[in-house]
Amino acid sequence: MSKSMFLQCVICGRQYGLSEVTYTCPDCGEAGTLDILYDYAALRASVDRDAIGHSSLMNVWRYKALLPIADESPVPSLSVGWTPLYNAPRVAESLGLRQVWLKDDGRNPTASYKDRASVVVVTRAMELGIRTVSAASTGNAAAALAGVMASVPHMQTIIFVPATAPEAKIAQLLVYGAQVILIEDSYDVAFDLCMQISLEANWYCRNTGVNPFTTEGKKSASLEIAEQLGWRVPDVVVVSVGDGSIISGLYKGFWDLYQLGWTDRMPRIIGVQAEGSSALVQAWRLGIAGQDMQPAPAETIADSISAGLPRDRVKALRAVRQTNGAYVAVSDEQILAAIPQLARLSGVFAEPASAAAFAGAQIAVESGYIHSEERVLLMLTGNGLKDIKRAQQAVSGGLRVPPDLAIIRQALLNKIETP
Repeated sequence: MSKSMFLQCVICGRQYGLSEVTYTCPDCGEAGTLDILYDYAALRASVDRDAIGHSSLMNVWRYKALLPIADESPVPSLSVGWTPLYNAPRVAESLGLRQVWLKDDGRNPTASYKDRASVVVVTRAMELGIRTVSAASTGNAAAALAGVMASVPHMQTIIFVPATAPEAKIAQLLVYGAQVILIEDSYDVAFDLCMQISLEANWYCRNTGVNPFTTEGKKSASLEIAEQLGWRVPDVVVVSVGDGSIISGLYKGFWDLYQLGWTDRMPRIIGVQAEGSSALVQAWRLGIAGQDMQPAPAETIADSISAGLPRDRVKALRAVRQTNGAYVAVSDEQILAAIPQLARLSGVFAEPASAAAFAGAQIAVESGYIHSEERVLLMLTGNGLKDIKRAQQAVSGGLRVPPDLAIIRQALLNKIETP
């Protein structure tokens, strides 16, 4: 590659060449996930921030110079990224905040943030000449991989997913033509099985966290946020957290921009977990290091953020601790309530894990982690159609009437008079 890059373990700091290690630090094991770091002085000298604004590319490859992909490498045809960023004054008013933006990654091709990681991982597999790419997932990461892989000829996708994953997400995998292995156990078990078979078969594994290219793909949202806000960053970014790779990617993107001098500071980052799957919340509160965390129960309606032992836990804790942020937990009831609340205030329909960011922002304001004068961005990670059954749980109503105008008028009048 023409760029100067290396891998660095987040625990011991040992450095490796990109071709030396594929997944995690050999000395620190699975917890020793790797950062991909650059020669930032060389990037400052060679990449013009303002020129990016004139790019015709409206996807993650707008920032190819800042990604660990060779400039000449071909990329999948599916266009990922450059999702809308909305000013949301009614959301801000409901939270008692000066300003709130919504970054809607449900608008990606497979309707989730995880397309960002997949498009970079698949491009890396193409560079390596590997034709089979695998992943374990509760649904979104798998769909992202399957969708991106379907846009590239002569490549095979093998997915390990808990049999309890939402039917819509499993159907999406099958529609894209992936080979789907339904594991009658938890996501964590599916993850370990996928990793073991991938190593034996020499497949390229996309698994969250352990593949350092996932973080680099996910950092692209931070680059977009900064550019969409005129190369400023919000005071606070709120995002839901499961395995920890999205929050890690957001941190890495803002950190890279700060190293380049393209922004003048880092935002505080607040991670949101479901109460039934809150290992990182507990570790943050107790001051536990990521490598010392132990498996914890993981049961929540927000399947996308259900993880007993988050795989990118060291980076995920770093993202909050290094930015003076916080972790908060929300109940399943609060998550369900947030789906229609957010939709009615903004027009954005979010799946449970995505709506958790709004529920978490409410808790963070009440807890004093976010102050009224601050500008806050909610990172919305997936579309509500991903899990329509949960949306149905969150709402009720509808006027069932015979086809009679007089009755319809009276029913509407009663509904309006008695909301």
